[in-house]
Amino acid sequence: MPDTEPPRGTSLKRVRAKHLRVALNDSGPAGAPVALLLHGWPDDATTWDRIAPRLAAAGFRAIAPMNRGAGGTRFLSPRTPRTGNTGILAIDSIELMDALGIERFVVAGHDWGANVAEMMAVGWPGRVSRMAMLSTPSRLGGLRITGFEQAERYWYHWFQATARGTEYVTRHSKAFARYMWDQWSPPGWFDEPTFEGVAKSFRNPDWVAVMLHSYRARWGEATLDPRSRRLEARVKATKRLAVPTLFLQGGADRVTAPTASERMGDKYSGPFERIVLEGKGHFLPREAPEAVAENLLRHFGSPGQA
Repeated sequence: MPDTEPPRGTSLKRVRAKHLRVALNDSGPAGAPVALLLHGWPDDATTWDRIAPRLAAAGFRAIAPMNRGAGGTRFLSPRTPRTGNTGILAIDSIELMDALGIERFVVAGHDWGANVAEMMAVGWPGRVSRMAMLSTPSRLGGLRITGFEQAERYWYHWFQATARGTEYVTRHSKAFARYMWDQWSPPGWFDEPTFEGVAKSFRNPDWVAVMLHSYRARWGEATLDPRSRRLEARVKATKRLAVPTLFLQGGADRVTAPTASERMGDKYSGPFERIVLEGKGHFLPREAPEAVAENLLRHFGSPGQA
């Protein structure tokens, strides 16, 4: 059952799910259609703070959880593997919806959250009515290297796959995250208080372990969480998806080149729209909250249609 008492020092609620105690922002009418908002890395649920109120004002119940390993979300058992592959994050999200008693919903995901949303649509097609993906393209059919340019942009993936890289990232995890904020978008897109506020979420004792496993597992350098193997295999075998999908791409994204998403519509048999936000980088919910909110509301439609 949901525990609506907020943790000390934060306005977030906590909900006990199957394997996690999830910290989340829950806004909007309690009985309204749900918009699930999933954050990426290196970030936290506050990335939606300027978007969730717009959705709530339009009549949605906006739920923005902290991922496993981020902020106030905690594992219930020390025996649960500190894994972070996309499939297990999708299962976490479904288990959260189950704990909240929510059957059907729309979902928007940024970065990691984009691929989590896509996996949810593959694994539970009857529960996801519409989907929006931000900054990270589809991985239907499996994650592939598309060329040397993108391989160079993925240097931080390869770095974490090495023993010395793992050691260095573990010692300097906050600086590692800060480097991504500095490099992935045009200069001047954030201020110091914003980063420092988000960096508090990286103090979670499981943040580094979840991060390392996420990047290592996606290239076969770590074993997938056993609970997610069937889902991961299903996504890899899926070539096209019918759920109505919106993809938002930053025209100045320095980690995911706009060219990487140009053919993304080929993977969707249902309604699909790709919008490039010129001059914006990778962190679209923070860099362009008004444009993101407007496009989400247009894509999701009125709450009665969700």
